[in-house]
Amino acid sequence: MERIWAPWRMQFIRMKKPEGCFLCENPGQDRDARNYILYRGSENFVIMNRYPYSPGHMMVAPYRHAASLEELTEEERNEHYKIVTRCVKMLREEANPEGFNIGMNLGKASGAGIAGHIHTHIVPRWHGDNNFMSVLADTKVVPEALAETYERLKGKF
Repeated sequence: MERIWAPWRMQFIRMKKPEGCFLCENPGQDRDARNYILYRGSENFVIMNRYPYSPGHMMVAPYRHAASLEELTEEERNEHYKIVTRCVKMLREEANPEGFNIGMNLGKASGAGIAGHIHTHIVPRWHGDNNFMSVLADTKVVPEALAETYERLKGKF
């Protein structure tokens, strides 16, 4: 069995979680750069993960608060996966990853940090992107600041 260590996530796990749903609130604000919103579709948007596993880690979410796939309208669901596909294409062109982790955590028991608002994670991966530093030194080495990644990717949609 392979073990994946991600001790840098403890900052997120231990932090006091804000009330409300940032996936509902952030798109309503006129602060896309501050909120790291990369793209807005008619039914869904793309937001960068503030606690990324790797540079370029983003999420696609519907504007409407829905907890499960079956709650999405056909339009929301179709656009959602079209945008996920666009994200992968754009990341291949801009970041040249060697692979991707793409998925959803549906419900609290699955590990969903935002159980009430469905979203898809797109995580670009490179061989060795989780090196010895995170395992031995309790340190996460992220080779690019979130704001720099945002600036590099924001106009690519």
